[in-house]
This record gives sequence, C-alpha cells and structure tokens, in this order.
Amino acid sequence: MKINDVLKVFGFVAVLLLIVWGSRSFWEVRPSDIRDLVISFGWWAPVVFIALLTFRPLVLFPTSIFSIAAGLAFGPYNGFIYIFIGAIGGASLAYVISSFLGMKFWRKPSPKMNSVREKMAENSFFYILILRLLPFLNFDLVSYLAGAGKVRYLPYIAATAVGIIPGTIGFVFFGSGLSGEDRVHLYVAVAMFILFSLLLFITRKKLKSWFGDSKDEK
Repeated sequence: MKINDVLKVFGFVAVLLLIVWGSRSFWEVRPSDIRDLVISFGWWAPVVFIALLTFRPLVLFPTSIFSIAAGLAFGPYNGFIYIFIGAIGGASLAYVISSFLGMKFWRKPSPKMNSVREKMAENSFFYILILRLLPFLNFDLVSYLAGAGKVRYLPYIAATAVGIIPGTIGFVFFGSGLSGEDRVHLYVAVAMFILFSLLLFITRKKLKSWFGDSKDEK
C-alpha cells in the first residue's frame, strides 16, 4: 500500500472515531428525541432531518430509528419523502467514501464479504435490489461494499431507491401510528413487517446460496 493510501485510510478512521466519540450520547437517542430535535428548527426541520440522515452512515446509527422519527414528526407521507431523500443521500455518501478508499480499506474481508462483492459486480441492480428489499446484510455494509467493489453508481442507486420503498413505508407508518393520529397506519406497518419477516424466512436458504453462505458449499 502506498503512503498516500495509508494516509487516506488513517485520515478516514481518525475522522470516523472523532465523530463516534463526539456522538456517544446519540446512540441512546429515541425516535421521540429525534422528532423533538428536528421540530425545534421550525421551517428548517425537514432540511435538518435530511442532513442528519445523509450523514448517518458515518456513525452507523440505525436507519429504522430515523424512519420511525419521521413518522412521528412529519406524518406518513411527508415522512416517507424526507426519509427517502435522506436515505439516498446517505447511501450515496457511503458509496463515495468507500469507492474513494477502495478495497485497500478492507484488508482482510471475510469470504462472505468477497462473495457479496463479486455478486454485486456480476449483476449490480438485481443483487443490490434483493439486499435492499430483504435485510440479509446491514444497510450500510451493502453501501460500503458496493463502493469498495467499484459497482457502477447508477444501477447501485437505482436498486437502492426501489429497494428501500417497502421498508421505509413500514417504519414511517409505524412511527405515524405510534403518534396516535391514525391507528390504521400502525396496523399497516405491523402487517408489512410480518409479511417481510415471512418472506425473509422463506428465502433465507436461497439467499445464502446466492451469496455463497450455504452449508452445502463448504
């Protein structure tokens, strides 16, 4: 590894550690806390919310918490729009950072990571879409692997945009339902979570086979 690459990696790690250290108290934040924070900005609330969500991958804070907070703060429809924009921004940021560092950042990737990266390179849109629809892997891990594996941006972001729609609707409706304004939203969210849990359970063996993680291949 060249000295410039070493400096890039150490610089990125240093910034990441600084952000994590400065936001330790943020890890215990509840959706209602995020709602109260962004609403306090008045007309700027949507902009602040989208900005926070865009930079969220840097501290690996769960997207689901933001999605629920969006439902609480903005309702199901505006909340969905803001989450969608912020999630696309965050996925793009993670992709760019990892693409900038390349695979040099992943010094000893696991066989599973290598398998996922190779599959992404073979059929970017299809595999990333599957990984976005069914949370077989962490959302941010998929973004970083796609960038590091030099997956083309357009199919990556297109698959991400389509794949996050169902889950985003579920979490935003769940948050809106918790506010008590319309319990139907809560029922819709619970039904979607049950449906996706069943779908993930039914397809788990096929997913493992696709991504080289089945016992039969050992």
